[in-house]
Amino acid sequence: MVDAPARWGFYGRSLELEQLEAILRRGRWFFARVSGRRRIGKTALIQEALRSTATTKVLYVQIPDSGPTGVLSAVADAMDTFAIDPERFPRPSTLLELAQAIGQLARGGYVVALDEFQYFSRKHLHEFTSHLQAVVDELSRGAAEVPGGLFVLGSLHTELVALLEDRDAPLFNRTTDHLLLGHLDISSVLAILRVHAEPSPERLLLLWNLFEGVPKFYRDCFEQGVLGAPRRQLLRQLFFRSSSPLRDEAERWFLSELRGRYDTLLKFIARRPGCSHGDLVDHLHTASGQRADEIGGYLKVLIEKYEMVEKRLPVFAKPTAKTGRYYLRDNFLRAWLAALASPAAALRFRPEAELVAQADRRLVDAEGHGLERLAGVLYEERSRKGLGDFSMSERIQGYWDRGDVEIDLVAVDEDSRRIRLGTCKRSPTKLVRDLGSCDAHIARFLETHASYRGWTVERVAIAPKLQLGARARIMKAGYVPQDLEDLTAGL
Repeated sequence: MVDAPARWGFYGRSLELEQLEAILRRGRWFFARVSGRRRIGKTALIQEALRSTATTKVLYVQIPDSGPTGVLSAVADAMDTFAIDPERFPRPSTLLELAQAIGQLARGGYVVALDEFQYFSRKHLHEFTSHLQAVVDELSRGAAEVPGGLFVLGSLHTELVALLEDRDAPLFNRTTDHLLLGHLDISSVLAILRVHAEPSPERLLLLWNLFEGVPKFYRDCFEQGVLGAPRRQLLRQLFFRSSSPLRDEAERWFLSELRGRYDTLLKFIARRPGCSHGDLVDHLHTASGQRADEIGGYLKVLIEKYEMVEKRLPVFAKPTAKTGRYYLRDNFLRAWLAALASPAAALRFRPEAELVAQADRRLVDAEGHGLERLAGVLYEERSRKGLGDFSMSERIQGYWDRGDVEIDLVAVDEDSRRIRLGTCKRSPTKLVRDLGSCDAHIARFLETHASYRGWTVERVAIAPKLQLGARARIMKAGYVPQDLEDLTAGL
């Protein structure tokens, strides 16, 4: 008899869940902010907290990016869906009445959750925040007698914070609790794989490079039945079929949030992680005739507002240094733009199998940078959990300098005065072949940074999977061989 496949569960987030459960068990008014990127699990976390605390009086509304009429219609539909008594709680017909309805529901013991709350920063909806301020102030004055509360959720963190934390904003200093959701840690990703697939190094790298720690993407993969499937079958099902959920997610993300204005710039950074400002200016001027000042404006928006791009300075450079390199923060966005978007767009014109194979080859290239990021995250997580023999006090990310010295991993253990310098390659053959070059980079690093003289220097070489022969050659070269099995042991 074949065992039935395991149902999808709730993975990770134990500390965040405890925090939300504590808020709900207070039995008094709260106004809590929960933020994080799209699909990071904000709604699922609140649902789990409501379930675990047996909270049944709930209203959840996903606020649309529309005018007042569309918002009020969505609220009325949600109140009907959650069977909220229309005589006791009339459906609001204005934004003022919406704010007042939230107050009435909270007094009635309801937990209200407004998702995509950042849309109230739009000019045509902004009056709502002033109306809500008056309601929140009144509820706060009698907080002990108000059994319900309000969660506001947002995926554009900077806009949500501006609504709630800017000194000139009506809701400034009104929230009682803040929760910023990051990616699931590697332990949680491995827990998913152990239940629903195989936690092999190759599977971990493939999925983490695509989804990082976004739980909804892993669940989409599970629901499509391909979480443990061969690479190309997984890519075909998730990105190349008319019903592919993640293809739709990527396209809607760009259409709704970016409105097509930054595609060329983002695509270049995705395909050239670590590119310089000069690289961007040359490419975009050639591709579309854009001026350097326009490109600077685009970068500012993508870094500060959308938090999709990060600028890294040379290690130990002053914060005001102009030299920098650009990377996409989000694995899913990088994988989509670097490897998947162009083949998926050509489905009407070329055979599916050929396009999936092309996407897979491009994704393999992108996994090189993904492995570097994964190794760094694993070092952080192992150190945080006290695993292994290296207690990292600092991780210097993406070390490089103007002399093009590159080191993939720089981990510092202040207490034992040890520094661990590493190179990461997806291919074990390339890893072994490039150790001589890495030696030169490490020597230049130690020559340049006198503060580490007298420290114990450890060299590591990292690949997804290392066989005995490769391990022996790496050790002979004076490096500690590590693969993903080594780095995930105990997690």
